[in-house]
Amino acid sequence: MPAQLTMDTLVSLLKRRGFVFQASEIYGGINGFYDYGPLGVELRQNIKNVWWKDMVQRRDDMVGVDSTIIQSTKVWKASGHLDNFTDPLVDCKESKMRYRADQLFFSPVSVAGKIIGYVSALECADIEEVLLKAAQEFKRKAAVQGEIDPLQVKDFTEATEEEIALVPSPATGKPGSLTPPRAFNMMFQTYIGALADESSKSYLRPETAQGIFTNFKNVVDSSRVKIPFGIAQIGKAFRNEITPRNFVFRSREFEQMEIEYFIAGDDEEWPKVHREWIDECINWLVSIGIPRDLLGEDVHPKEKLSHYSRATTDITFDFPFGRQELWGIAARGNFDLTQHQEHSGKSQEYFDEARKERYIPHVIEPSVGVDRTMLAVLCAAYDEDEIEGEKRTLLRFSPKVAPIKAAVFPLVKNKPELVELTKSLYKKLQRRWNVFYDQSGAIGRRYRRMDEVGTPYCITVDFDSLENGTFTVRDRDTTEQVRMTEQEILNYLDEKIEG
Repeated sequence: MPAQLTMDTLVSLLKRRGFVFQASEIYGGINGFYDYGPLGVELRQNIKNVWWKDMVQRRDDMVGVDSTIIQSTKVWKASGHLDNFTDPLVDCKESKMRYRADQLFFSPVSVAGKIIGYVSALECADIEEVLLKAAQEFKRKAAVQGEIDPLQVKDFTEATEEEIALVPSPATGKPGSLTPPRAFNMMFQTYIGALADESSKSYLRPETAQGIFTNFKNVVDSSRVKIPFGIAQIGKAFRNEITPRNFVFRSREFEQMEIEYFIAGDDEEWPKVHREWIDECINWLVSIGIPRDLLGEDVHPKEKLSHYSRATTDITFDFPFGRQELWGIAARGNFDLTQHQEHSGKSQEYFDEARKERYIPHVIEPSVGVDRTMLAVLCAAYDEDEIEGEKRTLLRFSPKVAPIKAAVFPLVKNKPELVELTKSLYKKLQRRWNVFYDQSGAIGRRYRRMDEVGTPYCITVDFDSLENGTFTVRDRDTTEQVRMTEQEILNYLDEKIEG
């Protein structure tokens, strides 16, 4: 990823080449919702398929479920979502804009220890620099002499009643129009059946985890699983975010790849398993093409943990808009199963044959978004270089997740025998992978089109192919070309794509 990569550059490429579109775009779009085009669908599906193979099918201690998006309202009461799934909301009374209080930052502007006003800005990678520039501009307009004291940056949840009246709105720049933070439940409400009343009220799920917990006993009773084991799920979730931002990073409809890994929960066991899952998740991200040096770990301090959490570590990624959470790995204790046992009246205890005891299992929860993973893969893959003095834009996808695995070209399109041989090879490859046939334009231009959408290999059928049955295979990253037979190509692609 070039240091100068901006989200505007990336988003422009993704729309132009059919990865991501704004939802309802012809009607002006709808904030926080996105549609995926032909290449975006393939990339997301490949990420999900590789995750499922690696995390479920290739492990002996993992099974899967697929629970419904709409669950009983009692599920969300037991889980705490009805009462606690809130964000602090701030309104600007003048502009009618809404903000998350923990994403709205402010600082007093003081000179020689005397406060002369306040500045505010929405969360960004360089928030302190943005606020400092705003403070300098404020001092200039106020015609105050002297150096600005070091800023004391806080988010709006920490604002006192006096400060709330003095902090300017980011929308208008005027103080006094921001409301105190108030709780805002982020679940989307809907109704089941013909009547829209309290008895039929329900919600779109804000996470996939609860569908795993409510099926815990079903899985134990119907499968030959023994603790420690995990239940995995991939599925859509919905959160009515106050301020969706940074493209698909924070949207209102998204997809999760989530695991609840059940353990006995002994004090000497859970930290070890938690660490193992952190390492497992980092290694998986590297395996799909994300460089290790772009990943970090953010360990949540004890005072900021959820009341049920023993520990949480986020795997972070260096996006163009700053270092942000990519994958959360939480040690949730046995809170969820205990809550569902108490609210449903149905035992969630597990009988451990090895220990000869019953207990409610604890869980380690690795949870990652498909959309965020896709965005990280795209950012890591984006590159620009030069080939023979010509600028080239390319996506260096791992062959595992690349939307198009290979492109097949006839050297020229006006030789029927060449086209026939090319289409024959193309059809054989198409049985196993998503491949692309292209006979339009100069061969160099065809290469560039494939480079820009991240196709790892281009296979050219030329006149030598008619003579000796070999084809030119070009590598996207190195542009090196090697001649291979049909069987060698099949073996080569199988090794690169399937690993």
